[in-house]
Amino acid sequence: MEGLWRLSAQELAALVKSKKVSAKEAALAALARLDAVNPSINAVVDHRPEDVLAQAASVDAAIARGEDVGVLAGVPVTIKVNIDQAGFATTNGLKLQRDAIAGSNSPVVDNLRKAGAVILGRTNCPAFSYRWFTTNLIHGDTKNPRDPSITPGGSSGGAGAAVAAGIGHIAHGTDIAGSIRYPAYACGVHGLRPTVGRIAAFNASLPERSIGPQISAVSGPLARTIGDLRIALAAMSAPDMRDPWWVPAPLEGPAMPKRAAVCLQPDGLEPVAEVKAAVADAAKRLERAGWVVEEITATPPLREAAELQTKLWIGDGYEAQLEAAEREGDPGAIACLRGNRAKVFPFDAMTLSRVLTRRATLAREWLQFFETYSVLLMPVSGELPFPDGLDRRDDASFARVWRAQLTQIAIPFMGLPALTVSTGLVGRIPVGVQVVSGRFREDLCLLAGEAIEAGGTPPAPIDPVS
Repeated sequence: MEGLWRLSAQELAALVKSKKVSAKEAALAALARLDAVNPSINAVVDHRPEDVLAQAASVDAAIARGEDVGVLAGVPVTIKVNIDQAGFATTNGLKLQRDAIAGSNSPVVDNLRKAGAVILGRTNCPAFSYRWFTTNLIHGDTKNPRDPSITPGGSSGGAGAAVAAGIGHIAHGTDIAGSIRYPAYACGVHGLRPTVGRIAAFNASLPERSIGPQISAVSGPLARTIGDLRIALAAMSAPDMRDPWWVPAPLEGPAMPKRAAVCLQPDGLEPVAEVKAAVADAAKRLERAGWVVEEITATPPLREAAELQTKLWIGDGYEAQLEAAEREGDPGAIACLRGNRAKVFPFDAMTLSRVLTRRATLAREWLQFFETYSVLLMPVSGELPFPDGLDRRDDASFARVWRAQLTQIAIPFMGLPALTVSTGLVGRIPVGVQVVSGRFREDLCLLAGEAIEAGGTPPAPIDPVS
């Protein structure tokens, strides 16, 4: 069959399970698409065709034996280079980690394989996964397939670019300050940041994570349809006791009224007109789908949460992070750390205690908010996707980038789930919205996301433009 790489993951898995298409055929189509378009965007930075075909053969053999291979039967997916995949380097965009070869898979990779997925390749990220732009000294620049003059997002920029260009049907990403949601926004696809504890995390090849990433960083899926995010979440969230934070929470929670709050200017964010228009349009889409939508002028604290998240993420171990960035020599990572020094340093035991204590208060306010509303609809960013490399242009541009990302940085501090839904294009620049809900209520994010998606999305997959 022609164009298998264009299908949704749901469509492809159904064909593979019914033996109308083999996993090998799907893998060959995916590899051909990778060969055709990856050289122009550099989304996938490591892949082994013989291994891809071996994985596909094992799926076909299991189906031939009459086994249920899972919801992602034969679906090619990509993995970000900051988590362990046995036999590959967990570089996190670093020359310093080029020899950090994983001896075992992370829980996410194992769970995807158990669900029948075929791991197609490893996607790029900025050094240390610090930035909303994707370039580094080991793998090079990733380009946005919709417009190479704008960022593909970060830190999961390779993931967003790959899925938008049809390299794989689902992409794995990670998110501590927007690193799933922003690449989805910038590349015109959808991305889900799950609740902390929903998807197990562990990299045996690297030291144990500090407390900030443990309680705010997550793995999650990017895809071209909300339906594909739904099945990817089901696959990724299977049990794995290597992560003590993993929670056996049901994927579907108690029924809630379809009641959404919409906030155009949350906590002092001043979005550009195109962003406000996208959020207002998404609110109308929800109303047409039967949701009760209430415009609110204030949310629980976001600005304070973003400030504390930045402090916890970058401040804890700041001097060691800066020393590593300087050894790596990556200008973007150094700019990120030096540019935030005044906000996060010094960081001591008293600071840590104060930040974690305040986290309980803010989380409580947000959880109580979601007793009234099923979801909150608000901007992903205060701006349209940035010109590529904007944060390194000058000090004012660096400050502008961080100011615009308020809503992305804040939500992880409370450990909440959030979804980017791509809703349209401004010229050829994507725009979208963010849907947030209470802990372990990804189902409500996806329910609202499907209603918004039904009103139209940018075409995908696309051929990269020059």
